[in-house]
Amino acid sequence: MQIKDVYDYLRALLRKDERSERALEITEDAIDLNPANYTVWHYRRQILKELKMDLYDELKYCGEIIQEHPKNYQVWHHRRVLIEWTQDPKEELKLTENVLSVDAKNYHAWQHRQWVVRTFSIWENELSFIDQLLQEDVRNNSAWNQRYFVIYHTTGFNDAVLEKEVKYAQDMIRKAPNNESSWNYLRGALLEKDLSTHPGLMEFCEELYGKSVRSPYLLGFMREIYEDRLEQGCENVEDVLYKSLVLVEALAMEFDTIRVEYWNYIGRRMRERYAPKNDESEEAGAASAAMEVPAK
Repeated sequence: MQIKDVYDYLRALLRKDERSERALEITEDAIDLNPANYTVWHYRRQILKELKMDLYDELKYCGEIIQEHPKNYQVWHHRRVLIEWTQDPKEELKLTENVLSVDAKNYHAWQHRQWVVRTFSIWENELSFIDQLLQEDVRNNSAWNQRYFVIYHTTGFNDAVLEKEVKYAQDMIRKAPNNESSWNYLRGALLEKDLSTHPGLMEFCEELYGKSVRSPYLLGFMREIYEDRLEQGCENVEDVLYKSLVLVEALAMEFDTIRVEYWNYIGRRMRERYAPKNDESEEAGAASAAMEVPAK
């Protein structure tokens, strides 16, 4: 049948609100032609419920559509409704794992997986699955996001977990210092902590810096630690401010030039907030002057 014939027939059935097996067959034809049509999926669910159809047959059909169209929101939504009806998630982790093996950053698969593990409390092996993905690709931002999601909703970042997760992130950063995702995870894990007082954090950064790593994420993180020291009221304010401004200048002029205006703003803000009011520090003044880097 041509697309016009199928949808003409479908509209006639919708006007009659017919809920029959032939109507179900027509929705399948319509989905083959356009799997993103919300109305067709909604009508199909109404028929399934009215006829009390075997939902496991429908799950199988839905899984086949997902394999063909893994980025189609409507089919994933249909899948979620079916799982809500059956209250049986036993195939869902395997389904999403199969989809993610082809596209490890498929948003719909991750969203469905998060819903399943949270709704049915299937947390047990999730960190192992995530670790496997990160070992394969440390730059998989979706996997880093899932790791944070799992810990946040289970143990939380208590002291013991935080120590383990900081070490995990640091080990991954050593493998790929220019990977923004692992730096973001480290920062997120430490969100409620004072960066300047967390044990070994600056030493870790200095270790990388000493190995000539000049990742903008490393320099930015070091700057954050310095600013936290200033916020905590450290004694050597001028020295810490100077070191921080040197990092900001390096980011603006060489290592993150695309955001030169942002770093210029950060430099101005830090000088206004922390520089001695009488501006007696020659070092801070010199660094401050150098901070106004013209945009390219």
